[in-house]
This record gives sequence, C-alpha cells and structure tokens, in this order.
Amino acid sequence: MRIGITCYPTYGGSGIVATELGLELANRGHEVHFITYANPIRLDATIPRIHYHEVEVSNYPLFQYPPYCLALASRMAEVAEDYNLDLLHVHYAIPHSIAAMLARQMTQAKRRLPFITTLHGTDITLVGMDPSYFGITKFSIEQSDGITAISDNLRNHTLEVFGVKNEIRVIHNFVNCETYAPDPERRGLSRFAPDGEKLLIHLSNFRPVKRVQDCVRILAEARQHTNVRLLMVGDGPERGAAEHLAAQLGVRKYVEFVGKQDNVERLIRLAHVLLMPSEMESFGLAALEAMACGVPALGTRVGGVPELITDGQDGFLEAVGDVSAQAARVLQMLTDEPLHARLSAAARKTAVDHFSTENLIPQYERCYREVIGG
Repeated sequence: MRIGITCYPTYGGSGIVATELGLELANRGHEVHFITYANPIRLDATIPRIHYHEVEVSNYPLFQYPPYCLALASRMAEVAEDYNLDLLHVHYAIPHSIAAMLARQMTQAKRRLPFITTLHGTDITLVGMDPSYFGITKFSIEQSDGITAISDNLRNHTLEVFGVKNEIRVIHNFVNCETYAPDPERRGLSRFAPDGEKLLIHLSNFRPVKRVQDCVRILAEARQHTNVRLLMVGDGPERGAAEHLAAQLGVRKYVEFVGKQDNVERLIRLAHVLLMPSEMESFGLAALEAMACGVPALGTRVGGVPELITDGQDGFLEAVGDVSAQAARVLQMLTDEPLHARLSAAARKTAVDHFSTENLIPQYERCYREVIGG
C-alpha cells in the first residue's frame, strides 16, 4: 500500500507513534510518505520506501497567523496525486483530520482518497474540549473514513463527550522489542551514576500534565533511604521549575537534565525504574518503552495507564499527586532485588506478548485495507 502519514513532528507521543508506525510499515514493504512541516524527530528518511514531503507555509503580512491547515491540505492533495496514495493516516485530530478532509475533496474528481484519524489523547481531552474547537473536533471525527484510538479509555471518553456514532477501533501503542531490549549489565550507567547508585528515569515533553516536579520530590524522599539518582530526558515549560525545586530540596547534584534525545532506548535500559506520575495519560508510551527494556514503571491510575501496567505484577500504580506513596513504591523496587527482578521480567513479557510491533502493526494494516475497500 501507498500511505500518507501526517503528525506533529515534535517531541510527544503522537508524533513518535506515527513515526515508528511509518518505519514499521516500510519494513513490511509498504510505501510511506510523511507530510509535515518538519522532519519527524525519529524519522530516518534514508530508509527504503520512506519519503518526506515538507509543508511550506507562506507568512503574508495579511495573515496574523499562518494558515497551516490550508497549506497542509494542499500538500496532501499534491502528494496523493503525484505518488498515487491509497489513503492518508493522520495523527492528532486538529488540524490534521480537517486538512485530510479538504485533500479528499480536492482530489475526489480524479481519485478516491480516504483518510484515517488516530486519536492520541490531548487532542480529545484538552484541545477538543475547548469550546473554540469542540465543534470542529466532533466534525472531523465524524468525517473520517476510519477512526482509531490508542486505548479503551480514550475511545470511551470520545464517545461519551462528543456523542459520535462512528465506530472507533482501539489499537494500542506498540514498541519494537528488538530495539527496546534489556541490557542486564547496564553498560554506560557510570556516566549518570558514577558512585554505583541506582537510577530513576523520566521521559516527557515536560508539560504541566506530566507533573515533572513530582519526579524530583520522589527522588528527594527516596534518597533519605538509599543512594539513587534521577535522569530527566526531554524539555518543555516545566523544566525550569523542576530544576529550581531540585535545588530547593538539596538534590540538584543528583538530578541530570539531558534535554531532548534521540535513541532514548540507550538511556532507558540504564535505569532501574521509570517514573510517570502524570495527571493524565491516554496510554503511556514511555512506560511501554521502559517495560520492553525490562525497566518497571511507576505510573498513576489515570486514563489508559491501567490497560498497560498491572499493579504489582509488572509495575506499580498510585494516585496522582501522592508523592509519599509513589516514593515508597520506588524505594521498594530499588531495595528489594527479588521483587525488582520479578517485575522486570514481567514488564518485558507484557511488552513482548501484548504490545510488540508484530502484534499491533497488522491491526493497522487490516484497518487500512478495510478503509481502502470502502
């Protein structure tokens, strides 16, 4: 199949999933065309059957805001005609599904160009709930030829809030279990834990919803009982506040902020526990990537996280904002070696058995064939 993919190319779960999906589809013999305003962060355009088409937006003095949606729709239609695409797959509803709908209309005289919208979370729970975007979000979902959501929780929330009649198919996020694999020796750990300490890790875009400062608080509490450090991977609006809090709590020298990173699997497999104290996660891709590396995760009982982490079996779940309980679970995992080994093995097994690319990419392929077939 010839597939056009549009996503936000910046750091964030939706862009990462879309990029990894495209790479996996190309490996399975499909021709994949990324249509975005910048090269997605994990995309290697030198891979066979992967193509990148930049969306250029003219910034005329008349426009207070550049009309990206219109430029994207034009580029989608152009690429679809030039490369004879079978369908478009857009990630994150606004504005991508509207642009795809326009591209479908622009090309309908010459060809059928269906599109699939994948809902990732904040496009529904935050952006879509804004009164300014509610109507257009609902319309874009209803106009899609196919809809997928990354968790049962997100699917149910979408149906409840927007009242759409469309079928929404749940296809969970996935992980390449060959790329994301354990390193029992944790080679390279000494770079971040020079004195043999245990290592916690957090990965996100550092938005308020990720509760980045809770990671620092967890470290501060855990360090009262054991030697441990924290690796903070990513960047965003909460980074400065987290750095300031670490200094206030006297743990600044035990926290390393490394910013945005490619090849995060090399960092994840060094850690002993992943922290994901978010107040909302529609799935929890970072936790899945950690689990595939044999790193158990501490998550919160929100959104789709319980669909990934089974409390006490392959990780732990605690209430949002309950730092004391979260720190106690982290300490338990760091100091009880048999428990950590059991959780680590179970986490890896969960990733391989239920969320591997081998299990989930065929679900997207079936969805594509159904939509292409009308």
